[in-house]
Amino acid sequence: MSDNVEKKSTATGLDVCVFYVFLFIFLVIADQFIKKIIVDNIDYGGQIDVIKNFFSLYYVRNTGSAFSLFADKAWGIYFLTGISVVLGIVIFILMIIASRSRMKLISLAFCLLSSGAVGNLIDRVRLRYVIDYLRFDFGSYTFPIFNFADICAVVGTILLIGIILIASKYFEDFWNILFKKKGKTKKEVHEKETCEDADRI
Repeated sequence: MSDNVEKKSTATGLDVCVFYVFLFIFLVIADQFIKKIIVDNIDYGGQIDVIKNFFSLYYVRNTGSAFSLFADKAWGIYFLTGISVVLGIVIFILMIIASRSRMKLISLAFCLLSSGAVGNLIDRVRLRYVIDYLRFDFGSYTFPIFNFADICAVVGTILLIGIILIASKYFEDFWNILFKKKGKTKKEVHEKETCEDADRI
């Protein structure tokens, strides 16, 4: 009985799906936990030097998006909250679809993207601003201050772009699954060829 359950779980990608759901939850919790540490230990506008004149923890409140985009707009927080809700839900659903199909790299990319969006969404809904704290200075230039959720979103975006550019066939398989296009994916073709070779033996 347990063997049948394990085979069914593997066949449907349920094990991969559960893993990425838990990873998503872990990343969101980690983001919120780090922000709480910053708020509890650094005054608003305060700074702790990690590498003097280069990297510091600098507590700011960002009413914009990643890297302070739209921070100077009064309507920015409402616009970005709506965008975050839609993107968070859509990307999370895409992660579920990819993981159920056992497409681990694409699942990871969507997991990072959705956790980043949701991490900052929680701040916007709860506080009406996002807590940022990672500051890098390059001489007289200060890179826009960001947080762990921004890192997740950026890394997820880079990974997804890399998959599209470098492994386009792999992404095409996901696209076919997403829109249920006719024709077998690369994985299905491989499985069929393996079965046919076994039959010949």
